[in-house]
Amino acid sequence: MSERQKDRPWLMRTYAGHSTAEASNELYRRNLAKGQTGLSVAFDLPTQTGYDSDHILARGEVGRVGVPVAHLGDMRRLFQDIPLEQMNTSMTINATAMWLLALYQVVAEEQGADLTRLSGTTQNDIVKEYLSRGTHVFPPGPSLRLTTDMIAYTVSHLPRWNPINICSYHLQEAGATPVQEIAYAMSTAIAVLDAVRDSGQVPAERMGDVVGRISFFVNAGVRFVEEMCKMRAFGRIWDRVTRERYGIEDPKHRRFRYGVQVNSLGLTEAQPENNVQRIVLEMLAVTLSKDARARAVQLPAWNEALGLPRPWDQQWSLRIQQVLAYESDLLEYDDLFEGSKVVEAKVAQLVADSFAEMDRIEEMGGALAAVESGYLKARLVSSHAERRARIESGEEKIVGVNAFEGSEPSPLTADLDTAVQTVDPEVEARVVGALQHWRDTRYQPPFNHPRPCKALERLKEAAKGTGNLMEATLECARAGATTGEWAGALREVFGEFRAPTGVSSAPVAVAAEQGSALAEIRRAVELTARDLGVGRLRFLVGKPGLDGHSNGAEQIAVRARDAGFEVVYQGIRLTPEQIVDAALAEDVHAVGLSILSGSHARLVPDVLDRLRVAGATEVPVIVGGIIPSGDAERLRAAGVAAVFTPKDFDITGIIGRIVDEIRKANKLDPLEVPA
Repeated sequence: MSERQKDRPWLMRTYAGHSTAEASNELYRRNLAKGQTGLSVAFDLPTQTGYDSDHILARGEVGRVGVPVAHLGDMRRLFQDIPLEQMNTSMTINATAMWLLALYQVVAEEQGADLTRLSGTTQNDIVKEYLSRGTHVFPPGPSLRLTTDMIAYTVSHLPRWNPINICSYHLQEAGATPVQEIAYAMSTAIAVLDAVRDSGQVPAERMGDVVGRISFFVNAGVRFVEEMCKMRAFGRIWDRVTRERYGIEDPKHRRFRYGVQVNSLGLTEAQPENNVQRIVLEMLAVTLSKDARARAVQLPAWNEALGLPRPWDQQWSLRIQQVLAYESDLLEYDDLFEGSKVVEAKVAQLVADSFAEMDRIEEMGGALAAVESGYLKARLVSSHAERRARIESGEEKIVGVNAFEGSEPSPLTADLDTAVQTVDPEVEARVVGALQHWRDTRYQPPFNHPRPCKALERLKEAAKGTGNLMEATLECARAGATTGEWAGALREVFGEFRAPTGVSSAPVAVAAEQGSALAEIRRAVELTARDLGVGRLRFLVGKPGLDGHSNGAEQIAVRARDAGFEVVYQGIRLTPEQIVDAALAEDVHAVGLSILSGSHARLVPDVLDRLRVAGATEVPVIVGGIIPSGDAERLRAAGVAAVFTPKDFDITGIIGRIVDEIRKANKLDPLEVPA
């Protein structure tokens, strides 16, 4: 086959952004020079959840998991010397997607770009935030309105922009089976398309343009045959739903368009070099099959379970894609799996099971109703608990974790402190200072922004009505308003939302049969409660800061419940003060803190200090998350009783250790472990 007949490679991206807009801009320009063909912007948690960098909940989170963008000046610096008209930019942003798109559009206008040529994607899938990622702000109804308004606006003004990226990626990380991943993503797409159709903002004859701009963002796990079949099933279901439910005749509009980030939370801290082959297998699942090939792929780095990847680690992941696309012959052939009986049978089964689950959700009133009732979250927590149980029992093997654990010393991690990139703790103070300077000077030359109070009042008035909110949001952007001011105005009108945790309704995943590990822990819990003279041991599981990855916290909470603890779990996004207040009010015997965003160094000592001031020194604090070994040592030195990281996969063993720490803190003799 000649060179020009080859299939075009997919867009190659690296999910990137950290510290400041200036540092991220430098990183983007460096990645583009290495052959990256699109930008994928990671925003920090305050930006994602509608807070300015100086908000109390932003402490320790500024610039950690992405770049802080608080206003138009930050967005200008983020894309300085990068011509947006020529870029394909993916922005992973949901609750505040309308705001970030407005800032992006205004920067493009300042560059003199033709807005009809702007191309890229805003993720903007709020349903999965309630279920798995935790960066939601507003209740489901207003959130869906923001999404609907953005879609209607882009169809008319930014016709090449993908205004929503239905994201099943985090569902898989939260425990979704392939059927759940397909069904929940499709049910979300149906909720969004129904809302756009029923809003009256888009004429019926233009619904094809809406459907044609909907894209998906999926996860590819290591079971790569099943994952490849999942993608074929996704495409088949989307074609049928868009044709039958929305009457879309043009096959180009019905094409299933998706991008991929392969599974990050499946990467291991133990023997992290094995993550390279995991990443390759996961990439093959979404590239081998021409008829179900991803349009854009971004790969995590081998060391993401250890901390923030360095530029070299991200380059390695980019090179993995480039070798497949440019050195192998993959792109010279038609679909490799057409006619395969094995693949066809698996795809047909996934399609049938997914439609059955979609019908169940429709009977409940659709995806948003299934979020509010807690059904979807409870199903995910349950699926995740079942998978964790299979790993603990050894039924599901993970190389280097619960199988083939012996290892030669790894040169990649010989110096762990330099094996990941660290964010300078001084960054937060600099960002907060720059934000204050912006607030003080935004009305002055060279920018001469009008005062934002009028624009924010107009936004609130629009929110109280039924009109499209995009124009009022653009006015706020041009007036120099900040992320916190925009979101704060809408919080006043829409209120906030605390999503169901799914913990109380999750079924028992591990049986406490006589002689089992869980039965022994239950006995230890009962004996310790008796020794302390209380009815039951009480354990608070806390999520301080803005980290919304609650999967680990939920699994600990469920297993502690099954071990006989009374568990206090209030969900995500709490201040250290709120966590300590709850610990004192509930008179708990231990506090467990779960943090995956890197803010542990700031937030954990705050909790320890507040407990000491309150005189609760007999309450041990246990910490879990992605915590580098040096940080773990510092936390233990500060008074943390135990630190657990992703390599500690035995949840029942962790619960046993918590019981030990409660006994130690209360000066009780250790329990004898049965032989």
